[in-house]
Amino acid sequence: MSILGDYRVIELADERGQLAGSVLASLGAEVITVEPPGGSRSRTLGPFADDVVSPDTSLWHWSYNRGKKSIVLDLDTADDRNKLLALTDGADIVIEAYGPGVLDTLGLSYEVMSERNPALIHLSISAFGDEGPKALWEATDLTIMASGGQMSLAGDLDRAPVRIPLDQAYLHVSSEAVGAALIALYERQHNSGLGQHINLSAQASTLQASQTNMVASAINAPPAIRSAGGVTISDIYVQLMWPCADGYASITVLFGPALGPFTRNLMEWIFEEGFCDEATRDKDWLNYGELIFSGQEPVSEYDRVKRVIGEFCATKTKAELFEEAFVRRLLIAPVTTAEDVLNNPHLTERGIWEDIQIGDRLVRFPGRMAIFSETPQKPLPQPPTIGEHTAQILSEAPRTPSVPIPAVPGRTGKALEGLKILDFMWVMAGPAGSRVLADYGANIIRIDSEARMDTARTLQPFRDDEALPDNSALYSNMNAGKRGLSLDLTKPEAIEVVHDLVQWADVVLESFSPKGMAGFGLDYQSLRKLKPDIVMASSCIMGQTGPYTELAGYGTMAAAISGFFEPTGWPDRPPSGPFGAYTDYISPRFLVSCVMAAVEHHRATGQGQYIDFSQGEASMQQLTPLLLDWTVNGRLWDRRGNKDNVHAPHAVFPSEGDDEWVAIAITSDAQWRALCELMNAPELAALDVDARRVNQDDLEKRIASWTSQRSCTETMATCQAAGIPAHRVQNTDHCLDDPQLAHRNHFIEVGHPTQGTTTIENTRFVMSRTPAVVTYGGPTWGEHNWEILSEELGYDPERIAELAIAEVLG
Repeated sequence: MSILGDYRVIELADERGQLAGSVLASLGAEVITVEPPGGSRSRTLGPFADDVVSPDTSLWHWSYNRGKKSIVLDLDTADDRNKLLALTDGADIVIEAYGPGVLDTLGLSYEVMSERNPALIHLSISAFGDEGPKALWEATDLTIMASGGQMSLAGDLDRAPVRIPLDQAYLHVSSEAVGAALIALYERQHNSGLGQHINLSAQASTLQASQTNMVASAINAPPAIRSAGGVTISDIYVQLMWPCADGYASITVLFGPALGPFTRNLMEWIFEEGFCDEATRDKDWLNYGELIFSGQEPVSEYDRVKRVIGEFCATKTKAELFEEAFVRRLLIAPVTTAEDVLNNPHLTERGIWEDIQIGDRLVRFPGRMAIFSETPQKPLPQPPTIGEHTAQILSEAPRTPSVPIPAVPGRTGKALEGLKILDFMWVMAGPAGSRVLADYGANIIRIDSEARMDTARTLQPFRDDEALPDNSALYSNMNAGKRGLSLDLTKPEAIEVVHDLVQWADVVLESFSPKGMAGFGLDYQSLRKLKPDIVMASSCIMGQTGPYTELAGYGTMAAAISGFFEPTGWPDRPPSGPFGAYTDYISPRFLVSCVMAAVEHHRATGQGQYIDFSQGEASMQQLTPLLLDWTVNGRLWDRRGNKDNVHAPHAVFPSEGDDEWVAIAITSDAQWRALCELMNAPELAALDVDARRVNQDDLEKRIASWTSQRSCTETMATCQAAGIPAHRVQNTDHCLDDPQLAHRNHFIEVGHPTQGTTTIENTRFVMSRTPAVVTYGGPTWGEHNWEILSEELGYDPERIAELAIAEVLG
């Protein structure tokens, strides 16, 4: 059976929200996409199959519309508006992405729909949110990514910040919308019988891809800066991307107890190959970071070590480096092209690909988000033609939403009240997912240990730039709202405590390396013996099965293998983005959707299940058009800076000040004429888009000479007033000063176990009736030991004392 087979979704969206409907369809929901006469705007977006432009050949449209039903309604007519309301009367979920106020002016607001159907869950997706000073601003992917912090961290420091060439902003918020819808569905089905409105902002969603760096100034931490192919820590550049004989590889050369051993293994190999001496091989890699930052090891010596590594890598192919990663336990992954991704033996063995008949051709798509043990996702058929299902849908008998409990008018409180989660997640991707569930009221107990410190505690930004375990803003942000229990899982008594917690929990989440939980006797087969209906999700970079299962690693490696790095950057330079562990920012949303779908299946059937979740596989949903361009057209995407395939000029320009930039995207001749007027360049105003593309480099220089004499904030405001999509490229100071983010209360001050208070990010979407409640940051070690053991498990003081004496609680 399909998980969401009882639910109907009405999609009022184009490319700005169609991924949300696509994910819900993949989970079994009936998704009816409402297209205007002539079809959705997404049908006009390239690339196109065989480069033939038609409504049925857009690879973007193919990517996010399989398995849906298409009807055509002209919402400018009263008759078709009434037909839409008749459909939403029987719907469970509505997804709309037309922009703030558009449906309101048509008499199709949430208030109108919900008065007729109180059970309706209504999601509104827009660039900046439904309300606030920027709600009605002109926006494109380039300007939204500029507004969300991530772009300020991506690219070479001596050039403009860069974005991924495939539009990402609305994919971020669309994937977030699915989890939001399923959280609201849980609340409706368990607690109130009522729907609600959910306000989603692409800007707020993309901020997750800044890895908490936008709070830096609020906690007196130095701002992160662009470091192409690496990261800068206290002015020291740590290289993470390395040229090799046939391309590039992501190689994590870092230090400390968690990462130092991998660097030691790499240097052993480099020594064996004759590229370094014993003294270099035998450096104290566990404490090397401290040696550099304290000045005991000169930065010049570290630079020499990097040159040695670079000389070694230049003699190896991507495949040779990757093969040795398994043998020697190294943090190495190839930077892949779309061709590499489609030929990846691991992905093929895990069955991610779906070969779908479209017309006279068989097209290979990335398919399921995860492997569900009891409710596997089925391949979705080809996208519908325009209005293919109009007659069928409009002739059906009226439908009633599937609500199992009577409505409780006025019910507020927490959306996930009653849901209990045992959380073994660590670092970024896993905790970011469970953080969303904590925001909306899930009772989460997080297992941590000083004996195996969470790597997130070692990652910047740090309060007052002091790298202490409780000072990491990333850790505090990703684990806000969770209670902490310290357990040394190497002790048998700790495993007994975990067994009791499993029987307490509804859901178990973990993101150890594959077989990690099995090593403690805590794998799914063992846990289901304790609680047969437990829902368990295992999240790791490449999944629990397949040839790459044993690959140790982090999100930077998953992003490299999944294809995000290769097309990002400048044509004349190595890949230089996106910033950081990009799949760690994408995959948590898909994880939330999978977990909440499994919880819904449990509500309906009483059946638990196991979810094998690969962060890399799920994230490829945000690369589908690029992958299809290879499978259909045999075309690989080259690095192109910030240029667009259609629109021009489309770039990031220098502004007055140090490393200050503004993104401007011209999407129409009218916008171009308006920009020419602002620049006092009437001689350029007649250029059409073809001429602008041909002369784009010269035009960018002309625009840069204008923007460089103004602040990025002034240029942004001036352009927006003229109807031109523009936004400053926001760093930490800009984000903290952003009136739109302030309107959404995005940065909040919460309680902190050692600092009193700290600044973290708020939830990224707003639910009208059961809003998020975030009051404290991530727990310190053992902060809630007594509370959890005594109140949740009912242990008496003597039992707790025995555990403490046995050093179990550490």
